[in-house]
Formats: sequence, structure tokens, C-alpha cells
Amino acid sequence: MSTIAPATPADFPLLLRLVEEMHRNDPPLPMGPPEEAALRALLDDPSRGTVLVARGPGALLGYLILGFGYSIEFHGVDAFVDELYVAAAHQGKGLGTRLLEAAEESAKVAGIRALHLEVDHANPDAARLYERVGYKVHPRHLMTKWLRDGPAT
Repeated sequence: MSTIAPATPADFPLLLRLVEEMHRNDPPLPMGPPEEAALRALLDDPSRGTVLVARGPGALLGYLILGFGYSIEFHGVDAFVDELYVAAAHQGKGLGTRLLEAAEESAKVAGIRALHLEVDHANPDAARLYERVGYKVHPRHLMTKWLRDGPAT
């Protein structure tokens, strides 16, 4: 049986291994010193967001990263599910759903009014999971502009 709880700075080494594993998956995401520093900063400063981890005996089985923002459209503090990952050996057992539910409860307690996430177009299984727990396609596209130290693309 697994438990879900907020990560602490002491979880950094085990959590980093899971984040690296997730970033190697399809599609691969960048993973290096800037991403490691961002993870450490999030664990060190709860005002930026929270990391929830699913713990099994002696191991982390999965994680969800929730970053805080602010939006007039969404009536104040909102949050973005930045990453959700369950280790391959533990997928298909409801752990992703439990992490999403825990994030929703954590967000409600923090006074967050809306949660957002993005899903890769090539990942219909994840999209079905998100739709099943109540996420809806937003009528606008997510767009990003790096201001510094980002990928060249």
C-alpha cells in the first residue's frame, strides 16, 4: 500500500531520480542543472508550489508537481499541474488518479480556485485520465515565451 504526502527537501535525491526517469520518457524533456535547481527551489520554498509523492516501502512510486500562480480569470490563486509521473512498475493501479485527487484536496485547503494542466497530444491515455477526473479542454492554446536561460526552440 502506498501513501501520498508532500515531499520535503530530504526527498530530493529519490525524487530527482523519478523526475529524471519521467524526463527521459516520450517525448523527452530537458533535464540538467537548471531543472535540478528548479526542483530544489520548489522543495525549499512552499510559497512556489508543492510536490506530492506516492511512497511505497522504501521507495517513491510517483510524484505530482503543483506550481502556484495568480489569475483574475480564475478568481485569484490558481495552480498548474506541472508534472505527474508514476514509475512504470506502478502504472495502471490508480496511483495517478490518487495523486490528482490529493493535489485537488491540497489546492482546496490552500484556497486555490482552479487547477490547470497540459497533456501531450501523443498521450491519449493521460488525456482520458484527466478528463475522467474532471479536467476539460480549454478553448485557448497554451503558449510560452522563454525570457532567459530556456531552450532555443
